[in-house]
Amino acid sequence: MILSGSASQTLAARLADELGESLGATTTKRFPDGELHVTVTEPIDERAIIVASTVSSDAHIELLQLQDAARQAGADEVVTVLPYMGYARQDQTFEPGEIISTRAAARAISTGTDRVLTVTPHENGVESFFDVPTTVIDGAPRLAEPLPEDLTDPLFLGTDAAAAPLAEGVRDAYGTGDSDHLTEPADGERPAPTETTLAGRDVVVVDDVVGTGSTMSGSVAVVADGDAERIFATCVHPVFATGALSKIARVGAESVYGTDTLERVISDVSVAPALAAAL
Repeated sequence: MILSGSASQTLAARLADELGESLGATTTKRFPDGELHVTVTEPIDERAIIVASTVSSDAHIELLQLQDAARQAGADEVVTVLPYMGYARQDQTFEPGEIISTRAAARAISTGTDRVLTVTPHENGVESFFDVPTTVIDGAPRLAEPLPEDLTDPLFLGTDAAAAPLAEGVRDAYGTGDSDHLTEPADGERPAPTETTLAGRDVVVVDDVVGTGSTMSGSVAVVADGDAERIFATCVHPVFATGALSKIARVGAESVYGTDTLERVISDVSVAPALAAAL
């Protein structure tokens, strides 16, 4: 049975369809003091798969309650799917007294599950913070699906070196084209591709997370200034704070695509097939 957190209802339904499993009935209500209360309203015979992006602190608490409710409903195995893991970028300390928030969140989630799957965490090694077997799913190849089939001499461009493997993954899934990434600029210089030219090409800019849109819009602007033809902005996790989408569109992106790890207006492709394959 698939159980959905409030932030992942569309993906949970798609995953249930991919696996041919039922979508369980849950309710989440809030008490007057702000506390959440989760109920699973039908019995679970064997495995429960909880799909919950922890995009907020409330979503974290809801997930922990879903895990407990699944056990109470009879599940003998609980698998937790974190399409988007909150606090995954706080994986190290910089000042005395700081904590590793990623570790704290992972330990709490581990107490109520037998296994974890998470999609393209921002930092490498996040899976090591969990106390149960954890699988990282690469969501980037799914971003090839909504792209036009007639891209001209396509270039798949990571926003920085860390995004280079994501760009390669999208390129490989698309089936043709080059991949590259933007360099870290020196003082007074702008980012630029390390090896390839932009002029006359269709360019797909790739990143894992888009929050405020500043990095993505800056990258799209560089590509537009390089006389590229069509420009497509893509990301695995479309956090998209207020104004991010218009910021990217204003600098020249023809289309903006994200996956359904978070439910946004630009979530045009699902990671459900990749999750189903791993499950």
